[in-house]
Amino acid sequence: MDANLPSPNLPSTILLLGAGELGRELAIAAHNLGIRVVAVDRYDRAPAMQVAHESEVLSLLDGAALRRVVERVRPDYIIPEMEAIRTETLAELEAEGIPVAPSAEATTLTLNREAIRRAVALELGIRTPVFAVADSPEELRRVCDETVGYPCVVKSLWTSSGRGQSVVTGPARLDQAWVFAAEEGRPGVPQRVLVEEFIEFRAEITLLVVRERDGRITFLPPIGHRQEMGAYRESWMPAAVEAGELDEAERVSRRILERLPGPGVFGFEFYLTGTEVVFSELSARPHDTGLVTLCSQDPNQFELHLRALLGLPIPGIRYRTPAASAVILARGDGEVLRYEGVDRAFQVETAQIRLFGKPTGYPLRRMGVALANGETVEEARARSLEAAGRIEVRLD
Repeated sequence: MDANLPSPNLPSTILLLGAGELGRELAIAAHNLGIRVVAVDRYDRAPAMQVAHESEVLSLLDGAALRRVVERVRPDYIIPEMEAIRTETLAELEAEGIPVAPSAEATTLTLNREAIRRAVALELGIRTPVFAVADSPEELRRVCDETVGYPCVVKSLWTSSGRGQSVVTGPARLDQAWVFAAEEGRPGVPQRVLVEEFIEFRAEITLLVVRERDGRITFLPPIGHRQEMGAYRESWMPAAVEAGELDEAERVSRRILERLPGPGVFGFEFYLTGTEVVFSELSARPHDTGLVTLCSQDPNQFELHLRALLGLPIPGIRYRTPAASAVILARGDGEVLRYEGVDRAFQVETAQIRLFGKPTGYPLRRMGVALANGETVEEARARSLEAAGRIEVRLD
């Protein structure tokens, strides 16, 4: 057991840094354990704020403001749920005795795409896409021409979502890709972008891993997912993965976990090419594609994250029939007026609906998710997609 963590008793207060839909489900799981939740995000009425006991609106990149909230709230745990956080402040707070889930080091390493790739590829010798970092449009052109090649993927360094990501098929699109990725950079930090080899994959999967305080590791069945523009659109469980591919993904995940301290749920993403298992991304927290666990199993990923962090027993996980999730998207800009078609969505067999309550929408913003079960993965996917497609977000 980590000596820096409190004994496995229920804490009185947790501080959520990031109040999106994943934070919302974490807050609900904490409520079920009688834990006070304080949620922080950059805008008011964020999803987790609507179910938290208290909330604060501030930029989590403002270390001084973050520290003031911590001093006021005096949380037993700090749980990051988003990328835009002043990680230096997290490290300071952890050194002062406030646990960060899973740890400040793991959070800092996984929130920086360059850092995690250097750790995985260069320190551990694990296969990742060929990558380089550019700090100017001219440098971007040079590394694409000389190191990575075309097609390639240009990404922001500071987000694991699809924001700031584009596929570049040739030099003509490089300036546009630079602007798109650099817009997601952090204030006060020199603009830099990540450039990666484009991997031709047969499938991509998320492998959720639970590590408990005593070091015991549990792998959940692999989750298949489909992305568009680098963002999750649907996921399903269990994914069809060859035994050798799954063994390799689990082996790689174990090696990386040896590098990252702390208990909790970790989300590993891999490309499956048919001949290789290629590491793609890692989140040191519940994963967006893992929303499917809300209908695939008990406990779900959010409950598992809290149990692992708090040192509570996880005697077993009960899996249901195959499950799937499909996102509900906004199609325009404006304030949310209402959701239409929810009644029709519930006519789909086994469908469950989670509407996140985000106050505003913009094109392709994730506003909710439809969940469904089936006798087969294909049936579950068809049901979740049908239910999601029946809901329309009406904006002012």
